[in-house]
Amino acid sequence: MEHNPWHLAQAQYDQAVRHLDLDAHLVEYLRYPKRELIVNFPVEMDDGRVRIFTGYRVHHNTVRGPTKGGIRYHQSVTLDEVRALAMWMTWKCALVNIPYGGGKGGVVVNPHELSSAELENLTRRFTSEISLLIGPDSDIPAPDMGTNPQTMAWLMDTYSMHQGHAVPAVVTGKPVSVGGSLGRNQATGVGVMYVTRQAMRKLSIPIEGARVVVQGFGNVGSNAALAMYAQGANVIAVSDVHGGIFNPNGLDIPALIEHVAEAGTVTTWPDGERISNETLLTLECEVLIPAALENQITAENAEDIRARIVAEGANGPTTLEADEILRRRGIFIIPDILCNAGGVTVSYFEWVQGLHLFFWSEEEILRRLERILVAAFEDCWRVAEERDLDMRTAATILAIQRVAEAAELRGVCPQL
Repeated sequence: MEHNPWHLAQAQYDQAVRHLDLDAHLVEYLRYPKRELIVNFPVEMDDGRVRIFTGYRVHHNTVRGPTKGGIRYHQSVTLDEVRALAMWMTWKCALVNIPYGGGKGGVVVNPHELSSAELENLTRRFTSEISLLIGPDSDIPAPDMGTNPQTMAWLMDTYSMHQGHAVPAVVTGKPVSVGGSLGRNQATGVGVMYVTRQAMRKLSIPIEGARVVVQGFGNVGSNAALAMYAQGANVIAVSDVHGGIFNPNGLDIPALIEHVAEAGTVTTWPDGERISNETLLTLECEVLIPAALENQITAENAEDIRARIVAEGANGPTTLEADEILRRRGIFIIPDILCNAGGVTVSYFEWVQGLHLFFWSEEEILRRLERILVAAFEDCWRVAEERDLDMRTAATILAIQRVAEAAELRGVCPQL
């Protein structure tokens, strides 16, 4: 069954606005992206051939500030996927109360099939194509699936060359040596731990010894696993695109991260049983962290999920039908717009540091991150309790309220 992420984002929005007393024009206005750019651009390959790639940059909303959102390199990127991710970014930024609107970008490409030189050529050309939208006061990209700090350094350098001087605040997720922030690399994964730990406290589930399962062992999944491991949790299974590894006695996460850096996959780790991604999702555990792609928990497997908490490290990992099933079964969901907001929060810190050229310590950044995410969790918990709602609906209501209030205060025209 095909699950369209834009349809999911719209359905979640419709579900939330039913609980709000908003004017009809506001409901319609907040539903649609503000602007969408599609570019088709040439890139020279190592063998001299020229290939044409398609890329997107979408701004969902700008009433609270410039747009913020990652750039994804993946062969399955679609305009609808980018639209959905941009909308979720609007709600995510509003939920943690940082002055951004939501944006997102992507290029239809399998980055693993390109050399480093080809990726650099692609990034620099794509940056030039979207340069009419991006800027430190208008739209600030960041890494996402298939991109990394090196990609952001190329993006910043290309934009800066067009400006004639270095512009570190045009992008976040850069290497520290070119204006990146300490703590940014692990921010999303550590943020997953902060909100999961808060949920466990509310539900009286001790984190010490709690069984944790992580789907996806990229930047978010590996850092979330490491942060949970450091808190004393028992990470019993992890997976990547090649499959998973399971050990009921727990995995040595620091050693596994080193192994993956050398071997490129978790599946060759010797201390555990190899399992499929499908099996991994249905393992009995206290916390399941889906940190891979969208639409991983569906109507087909939701009845088989045996976690007490689903902490959405990825964007949109649970379909609308699965959401209903998990709620009916009493499984507590920490929604993506709250659970993985650590990345955009520290991106905000990096942007502020870049604008002022004044940098903070990693300890200070993580302390600020924890304070913001715990406050956002408590706000969502309060709304959920007061209105007898699930956390996803409560989080989306809270975010939409904040964006709607800003839109009303600014008025219909003029608005940039």
